Amino acid sequence: MMTFEDLRVFHTVAAERSFSRAARKLDRTQPAVSQAIRRLEQAVGERLIDRSSRDGTLTDAGQLLLEYGGRLLTLADEAGQAVNALREVRRGRVVIGANEAGVYSVLPLIASFRQNHPEIVIDVRRVAARQMAQEIQLRSVDIGVLTFNPPEKGLQSVVISTDELVLLVRPDHAFAGLTQVTLEQIGKQPVIAHNDPSPLRDQVLRTYEQRHAPIDIRLALPSLDGIKRAVSMGLGIALLPRRCAQVEIGRGDLIAVRVPELKATRQVRLVARSDAALSHAARAFLAMVKAEAGKNA
Repeated sequence: MMTFEDLRVFHTVAAERSFSRAARKLDRTQPAVSQAIRRLEQAVGERLIDRSSRDGTLTDAGQLLLEYGGRLLTLADEAGQAVNALREVRRGRVVIGANEAGVYSVLPLIASFRQNHPEIVIDVRRVAARQMAQEIQLRSVDIGVLTFNPPEKGLQSVVISTDELVLLVRPDHAFAGLTQVTLEQIGKQPVIAHNDPSPLRDQVLRTYEQRHAPIDIRLALPSLDGIKRAVSMGLGIALLPRRCAQVEIGRGDLIAVRVPELKATRQVRLVARSDAALSHAARAFLAMVKAEAGKNA
C-alpha cells in the first residue's frame, strides 16, 4: 500500500539522487530508506529507480510517480495547514440564525469577533424565532439569536443584552413629548406593522385582544428599515424593539416612547448546541461572547 511517508522518502531520494544523502537529510538509516522505496515499488508493480546507475536515475515509472506523488504531497500539506488554521481559528465559518430584529443585536458582536479573527467567514441567515431551536439541533445554524430561552434539551444560552418594546414616532408627533403612552392612545393612531409573523407581533395583538381594545394597522411592511422610514415620512407610528432603532433614536430622527402595559423588557440571548460538535470558529465566537457577558455581569 502506498503511503504519504514513503512518497516523501521517494521524493527526497529523487531530489538528492542518492540513498545515503536522502537518509542523512531525513535522519534515517539507509536500509530504512531502501525499504520505503521497495514498498512503493511493490505497491505500483514497477521499478522506480535504476539501481545500475550511480546517480539514482529514475525509471519511466519513477518519473511518472514523481509528478503525481508531488501533487499528492502538496495537497496533503495544504490539507494539514487548513486543519491547523481551523484549530487556531484562522479560518472557518460561523453560521448564525437570526430574525431581522436579531441582526441588530449580533452585529456589534460580529464586529468585536472580527478584530481578532478577520479571516473567519460569518454567515447570518434569516431564521424565524419559532424555528430557531430546531435549526440549531439540525445543525443548519451554529448559533441562534433569541429573546427567550427555548425549552428543548441539549442547548446552551448566554444573555448578551436586554431590550424593550417602544413606540417610535416622529419628533413632531403629538406623542413625542410624552414619557409613556397607553394601549388606548396607540389604538387611536395609524400603526405601521411588520407583516412577518413573530412572537413579538403575536404578543402585541394578543394584548390588544385581551384588553378588547382596537389597534388600527394601516400599513404592513416586510422590513424594519422600511417601517422606520415610513414612520419618518409621517405614515404612522410603530411598535419595535428599541435596539432596532438605536441609531435613529440617537440622532433624534425618531423618538422612543415607553408603553408600560406591554411589559416588553426582554433578554436577548445567543443559543447553541451544548455538545462538542461545534466548529472551532463557533466555539471561539461563543467564548468571546461569554467573556464579554462576564465582564458586564
